[in-house]
Amino acid sequence: MHQNHDRWEGFLWGQVLLFGLLGASLGLFLTYPTLRAPYSLPELKLVLTTIMMIAGALVAVLTATRYTVDGRRYDLLLCLGFLVGSVSWGAFTIVPAITHDSANRTELWAAIAGRMVSWALIAAAPFMRGRARHRRITLWNGIFGCTALLIVVAGVSHSLGGALPAISSNEATTDVPFSLTGALAAQGLLHLLAVVGFGNRFKQKAEDLDYWLALGSTLMLFSSLHFMFTPLVKAGDVSQGDYLRLLAYGVLLVGVWRAIRSTEFGRAVAEERARVAREIHDGLAQYLFAVSTHASMLETGADPAVILPQLKAAALAAQQEARYAILALSSAAGRAPFDAALRRYVDVLTADGGLEVELEIDPAIRLGPDEQIELFRIVQEGLANARKHAGAAHAWVQIGERAGARYVSVRDDGAGFEPDEGGAGQGLSNMRDRAASIGGALSLRSSPGSGTALEVVLRA
Repeated sequence: MHQNHDRWEGFLWGQVLLFGLLGASLGLFLTYPTLRAPYSLPELKLVLTTIMMIAGALVAVLTATRYTVDGRRYDLLLCLGFLVGSVSWGAFTIVPAITHDSANRTELWAAIAGRMVSWALIAAAPFMRGRARHRRITLWNGIFGCTALLIVVAGVSHSLGGALPAISSNEATTDVPFSLTGALAAQGLLHLLAVVGFGNRFKQKAEDLDYWLALGSTLMLFSSLHFMFTPLVKAGDVSQGDYLRLLAYGVLLVGVWRAIRSTEFGRAVAEERARVAREIHDGLAQYLFAVSTHASMLETGADPAVILPQLKAAALAAQQEARYAILALSSAAGRAPFDAALRRYVDVLTADGGLEVELEIDPAIRLGPDEQIELFRIVQEGLANARKHAGAAHAWVQIGERAGARYVSVRDDGAGFEPDEGGAGQGLSNMRDRAASIGGALSLRSSPGSGTALEVVLRA
């Protein structure tokens, strides 16, 4: 809680500093009118607009990815808002500039209306709560709804036609109409609402995405203020507001990307914790339970000559299982190479000479952390079966690549069994589950007197 409070204070001071710097620059431009004069650079304007359209589309895709995973309405509105903004840039600004040099008043007003709808959705996002039940259906419905809304905006703008105020000197006036100033002021209010909303959400939840969205919204706010006070001469003009808007989209893109990476890292941590818990439950906990059971039997008067050897065996098995678990987890966590951990396991297993194991690992094979720990356990289960149940004297473990597919095989020269008779028991079922959890398929061949061979083929 104290850390979140410090982050909130840092955010506030950062916002105060940013408002101060941007406000001072705006005051400078207002004091010296020559600094406010835009430059007629239609090619540069087209490049900047294209970059902002692409950045907005990327933000929409990234927030859609978050939404499909978590289903939060917050991410849904962000996705739809940036999607509307990106489509507006393309349909009402970029396409007209390419097809007939510059947009007419109908297309310019449609672009302004589209950006207002975009930021209305974005500014409403921090106030949304809950999750959608049907994520994909809701997302597609939202996309279709926003598309229909943009079509309506374009249709209304086209039907009004000449009734719309002229906002370009190419249309006989250089005066900025009050309606345009009002529209830019409304955009500024939406940006201010977004700053307040994302800032308040950051205070409550301390999520990095809200911090970056508040920062980007602040830049968009001052971009709108610059446009309000900068005389608009024609559609191809470039002013200070364009650069602030471009910087804002860059900040938003970086923030959403960092949020995606943070989400992936958090999910990976949760999966690793679940995996560690399963390792303890499936292995060490069983042997510790046996130790506890034998100790309880001694307390109730059981014969020590019978129970103590069993207790000692269970304790040694628990110690060995703990060593195996440490080897598997350390290899998956990157603290020990997978091949080194597996070789150490084989050394421990074969120390008493009861089983000879030949281990062959292709050094070019690359395994993910989840694959390493599951394969370690599959090999461990296969070798344990070869030693305990099959009475094998030799076993062969091979990890390599064949016909473009990675594989792991464990063979032994033991007694073998009839797979159809269920001789593999729960061990085979566990190995199949482990293989399936990493996208692999396990096959087994065995017959009485001919040993056993199991193989796991991994996904490409």
